[in-house]
Amino acid sequence: MKNMTDKKQTMTKILFSDMDGTLLKNDSTVSEKTKRVLDRMAAAGHRLVLTSGRPLDSMLEVMEQAGLFYPDTILIAYNGSLIWDCTAHVPLFSFTVPLDICREIAEAAKRHGIHYQTYTEHEIVCEREDDEIRYYRRRIHLPLLLSPDPVSALSAPPWKMHAIHLTDHAKLAALKEEVEERFGGQVIAQFSNSQYLEFYSSLAGKGNAILQVCRYFGVPVENSFSAGDAPNDISMLQAAGCGIAMKNADPEVKESADHITRYDNEHDGLADAIETLILGEG
Repeated sequence: MKNMTDKKQTMTKILFSDMDGTLLKNDSTVSEKTKRVLDRMAAAGHRLVLTSGRPLDSMLEVMEQAGLFYPDTILIAYNGSLIWDCTAHVPLFSFTVPLDICREIAEAAKRHGIHYQTYTEHEIVCEREDDEIRYYRRRIHLPLLLSPDPVSALSAPPWKMHAIHLTDHAKLAALKEEVEERFGGQVIAQFSNSQYLEFYSSLAGKGNAILQVCRYFGVPVENSFSAGDAPNDISMLQAAGCGIAMKNADPEVKESADHITRYDNEHDGLADAIETLILGEG
């Protein structure tokens, strides 16, 4: 009986999928075709684990709307800083940024003239309601907590800090360089797109998170697939057995992938890759 169990685990595959620009269309929905393919994947005994820079509550909102809760669903939120068991409603792993480092990042962002924000368990925390936070909340529908000193408003260390500049990528790049120079051993500074720069624990990251989840489920890493489109997805594309870059992915993401989808996120590119690589229907 043990051999049969081991064989079943060996055959089980896990898909770690980014959300925005990968699983989701540009309007943050899941297409009917992609949903049907995911249902067939789950029915075949394989697992879907969503991985995102989004806060947990935002991921749960999308999951609920799209009907993506499968048995033993696990979510990787905040770029791997929080791994959440949706059945038990408890964290499996949690990595936070020390408050003293958060304060230093906040001060650096202010020196560079960049909007910054952080998070409580259920809220976005920032200084004021500006263009950046309005842009961010088009997709992330968390409540907003305004404070003249956002870090002091936190009752516990956060899962990440987040800097946003809508028009000047060079300012974000300079902030990234400064934070890496000062806290490179403790904090990862990573772009999730050209306007978003995120800071999280060096113990986190999507690549580290998928290795932890594979161990948790007892599934060999070589049976894992990861799909993404942005720089913060590169670590998981490199860590998985097969890294899948979307057709619409950044060039550096495609360079890190084993497979590039034939179609983009607006035209079921991920579903097509699942049928070919996981379900073996291509």
